[in-house]
Amino acid sequence: MDRDAYHNCSSLVKMPRQSYEQFWSSHFVDYIDKELSYSKFFRKYLLPNHPCMFSRRFTEDWKCRKQWVTEEGKPNFQKLLQEFDETPVPVANCNAKEYNANPKQVMPLKEFIHYWKEYIQNGHSSPKGCLYLKDWHMSRDFPDHNVYTTPVFFSSDWLNEYWDTLEVDDYRFVYMGPKGSWTPFHADVFRSYSWSANICGRKKWLLYPPGQEDFLRDTHGNLPYDVTSAELQDRGLFPQFEEACQPLEIIQEAGEIIFVPSGWHHQVYNLEDTISINHNWLNGCNIDIMWQFLLNELSSVQKEIEEWKNTMDSWHQHCQVIMKACSGIDYNEFASFLKIIAENRMAFLNACSSGDSSDYSRPLSEILTALGPYHAAFDLQRVAHIIECLLCNEDFKRLDHSTSTLQPETLLQQIRDTIQSTRGQHLLYQE
Repeated sequence: MDRDAYHNCSSLVKMPRQSYEQFWSSHFVDYIDKELSYSKFFRKYLLPNHPCMFSRRFTEDWKCRKQWVTEEGKPNFQKLLQEFDETPVPVANCNAKEYNANPKQVMPLKEFIHYWKEYIQNGHSSPKGCLYLKDWHMSRDFPDHNVYTTPVFFSSDWLNEYWDTLEVDDYRFVYMGPKGSWTPFHADVFRSYSWSANICGRKKWLLYPPGQEDFLRDTHGNLPYDVTSAELQDRGLFPQFEEACQPLEIIQEAGEIIFVPSGWHHQVYNLEDTISINHNWLNGCNIDIMWQFLLNELSSVQKEIEEWKNTMDSWHQHCQVIMKACSGIDYNEFASFLKIIAENRMAFLNACSSGDSSDYSRPLSEILTALGPYHAAFDLQRVAHIIECLLCNEDFKRLDHSTSTLQPETLLQQIRDTIQSTRGQHLLYQE
């Protein structure tokens, strides 16, 4: 399996209605209810960038499925208050629109739980609107709780590996919301994968494969806030809407885990009072989708401030600053991200040769060992490919790298040397 194999599987980009309907007549979201090897998940879902659903048997041993849920299958408010009473949590108002999202406030968990109880008692309504606890970094705030375990299928997670190394952030979240709470139309950060497990409750997902979102843009190029809104029928405002296909609609039950592929735009509803755990993640299978996302983001910024290009000596650097403010990352940090991922895998492969695993953290050691040297070598090939792209990119060349510890040419050679020196131990993730 070569490093670009999944490009051959991306058959849905800008697919017209007829072809899209033909695709879904012969393809469906697989429901996985039995043992599945990681290599099969890798080949069948990660590389083709195809969604799937895991049954509740994959979460039945999680502590939170027992402790956070009552015998009736409802959120266990008493237990949540015992564990997190005064913890500050981010809460969005689903009835208010701020750009293409919902405005947030921070409140103690006990205040949100008090609201939630009243909301239920009032027939799922409140003068405060429909509030939704979103993007709570519970694992970061309570690292010793261990109320769930990331399934092995999602363990090749470069995004959280990088932020764990820096010890400043993560992309692991808890969501808690009443019946009727929802998340507007979007694609995930950096065009990452996501997985979402319902601890209790039910969700409805509306999924569009990559490219379909372009048919949903208005005359200004903006994506809709709500893809179910009647205003999308206005051809004067949304001229290509009729070319878009109906979304893939998925109902997710309690205990189930949905895999949302990279770049799939989606809108999500809580059909019942629901608690879920969500991770965003990246790896070698979708890193070039992230790279393309960054190229597009920078291009958009450059178009916006192009009129000042000839009047600013540091115009290119300003574009990077604006891109980071808008998307959360710039080219230099992306390169540092690649460096950490590569160094961890080179250390792992060298440790496999020497029998010494003391050069990296135990949790990461366990993950890399479980996935094996084939996977580490595949990862290095993917990093090398993206570094080659960076080195050929004119915008990256213009940046000042004099104060950076990253020397991409040196790192690229180190990766090549590591792959070559360990080649005898494995066949580079080919089957």
